[in-house]
Amino acid sequence: MGEALSLADIMEKSSIDRVGEQWLAAAATLLYQQGDTEAAIAATDVLVVDLTLWSSGDYEPDGYRVFFTVEPHLVQQFTKQVVKRIEDGMQAVVPRRSSVYVESIEVSPVVPVPSADWRKQLRSANGPTPTNQARKVRLEPEDQHPIEDDLHFTNEWEHGVYRVLKARQAVLPDNRTIGIIPLAGMKLLGSTRWPDFLITYKGRAGVIEVDGPHHAGVRRASADHSRTNLLYNAGVEWVDRIDVRDVKTTAEVEKFVDNFLARLARG
Repeated sequence: MGEALSLADIMEKSSIDRVGEQWLAAAATLLYQQGDTEAAIAATDVLVVDLTLWSSGDYEPDGYRVFFTVEPHLVQQFTKQVVKRIEDGMQAVVPRRSSVYVESIEVSPVVPVPSADWRKQLRSANGPTPTNQARKVRLEPEDQHPIEDDLHFTNEWEHGVYRVLKARQAVLPDNRTIGIIPLAGMKLLGSTRWPDFLITYKGRAGVIEVDGPHHAGVRRASADHSRTNLLYNAGVEWVDRIDVRDVKTTAEVEKFVDNFLARLARG
């Protein structure tokens, strides 16, 4: 067994991790301002930043190894080039008088906690018919996320928007209906994304993003803006966001959907 950490050790470790998060946030903002959207967006997908003191001397600056933890399906976007640019960004924002430098960055997937019926879940997620629909969500137990029409949703907010979209689909003429594609894998320049809803209507494609409390903050807002630009550059006609914190009734969601479809139809 390893040696138990003292309270002082735990507090020091927590403080170091907060510093790592601050370095990453500043680096992502800098990269975005410099036009490196790919590296900036990749930085926003880092779940945990760990710093480990690797080298230290009386006359030399302290060198830190940085460890990123990300979702397994996002590891591939952290290429050597992207990691190097994030590393350079973090080094650029480290206070010059701190005698600290970033020695290296290592990216690792978060370790999943398997459930008792993990075999069934994995077989079901892969399925006899390959699909990119909500692959990440499909690996969760089915009682942890909504499912309707054999489509999977991250949460009840997305499910509610789907039901409104489905109701609109039902009343439109057969030759002018809409296609509703939730959480489909979409390869964009430099990354793979899963828009909450890809909507097709009158020969055009639009995206609806359902924002929750996790979208708060300047850092998240800048990442959302970058993703929106990537979608526009890839040919998506219209992107709109609905914030669940501002929506209280189904009527408000219906109004949002109607406005979205009207805007998408105008092109």
